[in-house]
Amino acid sequence: MMDVGRVLKGDLRSISRLITLVENNEALDVMKEIHKNAGNAHIVGITGTMGTGKSTIIGKLAKEYRKNGKEVGIIGIDPTSWFSGGAFLGDRVRMQELATDKGIFIRSMGTRGTLGGLTSSIYDVVEILDASGKDVVMVETVGVGQSEIDIAKMADTTVVVTVPGLGDFIQNIKAGITEIADIFVVNKADRLGVEETMMELRSMIEMNNKRKREIPVNETIATTGKGIEELYKEIGRHMKYLIESELLEERRKKRYETELVEIIKKRLLSFIFDESKLKGKIESLIDKISKKEIDPYSAADEILGKVLK
Repeated sequence: MMDVGRVLKGDLRSISRLITLVENNEALDVMKEIHKNAGNAHIVGITGTMGTGKSTIIGKLAKEYRKNGKEVGIIGIDPTSWFSGGAFLGDRVRMQELATDKGIFIRSMGTRGTLGGLTSSIYDVVEILDASGKDVVMVETVGVGQSEIDIAKMADTTVVVTVPGLGDFIQNIKAGITEIADIFVVNKADRLGVEETMMELRSMIEMNNKRKREIPVNETIATTGKGIEELYKEIGRHMKYLIESELLEERRKKRYETELVEIIKKRLLSFIFDESKLKGKIESLIDKISKKEIDPYSAADEILGKVLK
């Protein structure tokens, strides 16, 4: 039996155990209690292409939060191994120095084949860390793509990280990224081309930003810690803006809407593919599709008709 009280008190072992149960779909009743106690943490999404130094930035930000007396949760969404089902980057070597700090909880989660890049359990894991007393929960995505759109639906503040020399990346993202980025970070700012990258980003923002708030562009050299304190303050300023403009509640309603849809889809798919009576029906329909006796759309209508009637 899961002791919710220990989770709410921030017991790291209990938090870890509950996350494992959630990933295995074994903690639905517990999550009902967790939800009642969530809603206090600042959820920060960190996204960007691989190699931009997202993990290093998160590690340095975590230290900055701890220096200011804040407790931190870190969730790393990693590509799932097709062979083991585990996260490729599960060891999070670059964050190991944080592991001894009891005010920081780190968890890697595999995508488990989720098309968007965010595992469907992420919403529950964020709420667990939130309810456990973490002041901020940082979520790092696999890279840029559908995952950045998904993280923007979940996060209060979305930070997009790039580095000098990715001109093609900036050209490709254009208007779409300004719709989800609350803060841009140009990391590895000691490289050649940082001025050009900063100019390109600011020009793109000026042309495409339709929001009332200007999107800031910060320079960092995460390996040395340069610019991290200012980024920490910028994230705080954005949260203050959300509260004062009353946009925070709106963003969180969108998060719950997305979570609700994900739960419905997950349960519906689970019912279709796990229900013993339907499993045989699906196998029969697959045979008919192979023999061209029925098309996939008609087969789907037949299955959904049985589920929804």
